[in-house]
Amino acid sequence: MKYTTLPNTDIKASKICLGTMTFGEQNTEADAHEQLNYAVSQGVNFIDTAELYSVPGRVETQGLTEKYIGTWLKEQKREHFIIGTKVTGPNPGLIYMRENLGFSKEVIHDALNKSLTRLQTDYIDLYQLHWPERKANFFGKRNFDLQTNDPWDDNFLEVLETLNALIKAGKIRQIGLSNETSWGVMHYSHLAKTHNLQGHITIQNAYSLLNRTFEINLAEVSYRENIGLLAYSPLAFGALSGKYLNESPKEARMELYPQMKKMRAYLGDQAIFATKKYQELAKQYNMSLTQLALAFVNQQPFVTSNIIGATTMEQLKENIASIDVHLTEEILKAIDAINELQPNPAP
Repeated sequence: MKYTTLPNTDIKASKICLGTMTFGEQNTEADAHEQLNYAVSQGVNFIDTAELYSVPGRVETQGLTEKYIGTWLKEQKREHFIIGTKVTGPNPGLIYMRENLGFSKEVIHDALNKSLTRLQTDYIDLYQLHWPERKANFFGKRNFDLQTNDPWDDNFLEVLETLNALIKAGKIRQIGLSNETSWGVMHYSHLAKTHNLQGHITIQNAYSLLNRTFEINLAEVSYRENIGLLAYSPLAFGALSGKYLNESPKEARMELYPQMKKMRAYLGDQAIFATKKYQELAKQYNMSLTQLALAFVNQQPFVTSNIIGATTMEQLKENIASIDVHLTEEILKAIDAINELQPNPAP
């Protein structure tokens, strides 16, 4: 395994982070513990989850992922692991979680305490805001529309003060963002500096061969503000495994769950075109498409950790093994040439 240091800290994290959102839906508790044990045996010490999980979010499974991690974590030496979780942003479809979703002081305290209980731990290493409260272009929305009726009030400072108080209380160590925009990251960063508060050290956004929109402007923000990317969906919800190029497997997430229709952008004509090109490139260099896709993310200088996930042990083993795959300059140039053919096939 390779390791990195979380920005502005002395926390040593594995370059591969275990994503867990299938725990409680496609994976049983026994499956979850098997995955966790194998990942740890390969040097992974970074585990990512969220109060919302498993995915797709529904009342019957909400919180199961954290619970499954918790029953495993209580048997481990807690200090050996970096646990990241998230507080849920507003979404009308998630009102079963609590009456008032968002990032008010009361909501953050309630969400954090429940996560701590499910995870059977006294603290969270990285506490993240799952998505913005305001209307913005995230989760695959291509462009920002001027929202003349957006009732959101700027509460960024209150959010930062609430999170900093929880840091002082010892309940969380560091804070991060997820599915944020450049404006959001910079606004939080500016307020943290202005008010001498601890700021967000990471941003968890989608990034893959089929979605390199992070590079447009967030990569510069990441570099200049020293905020590391935790890349999720590095296989584009499985599209970059190549399994959708022929007949779609019935057990695949984008087939099982119609409510995940936003992710089907990875199966559009342009995305399939690009995927086939990347598969040809992988074959040329005697590697799998999965290895090519994950190694590409692993090697990006702005990536702090690559969040991989799996439903089977076979998938998990290949995904973690990508850390040992090195892409030469020749391969990286070939990847960029394919990207130039269709720079934005599936944001």
